Amino acid sequence: QVQLVESGGRLVQAGGSLRLSCAASGRTFSMYEVGWFRQAPGKEREFVTGVSSNANTYYADSVKGRFTISRDNAKNTVYLQMNSLKPEDTAVYYCAAEQTLSRWVPTAFSSWGQGTQVTVSS
Repeated sequence: QVQLVESGGRLVQAGGSLRLSCAASGRTFSMYEVGWFRQAPGKEREFVTGVSSNANTYYADSVKGRFTISRDNAKNTVYLQMNSLKPEDTAVYYCAAEQTLSRWVPTAFSSWGQGTQVTVSS
């Protein structure tokens, strides 16, 4: 497992941008698949975006064209650039990592960060 720490969440107005970071410990981070998930109050945790160990990227339909995931293996960090934010993007954002991934669903990941709050005001 790896230890993950998210940062960058804050209050932002609709239409604004944020960049979240997920910093990982461990020398083999480059071998991990990394995903961003979010959970709004009263809702289930949902997949937002993911990046594979070979840098393939995947996005939920709700964020395509607005969010971009990237990874810098030299810094053991994965980034989530969020543009054109909407109030419905308000949630706690979590990053998660797994070496052998079957599906981009929360139950497939064993390493999680503590989450960072993103609030988008209208």
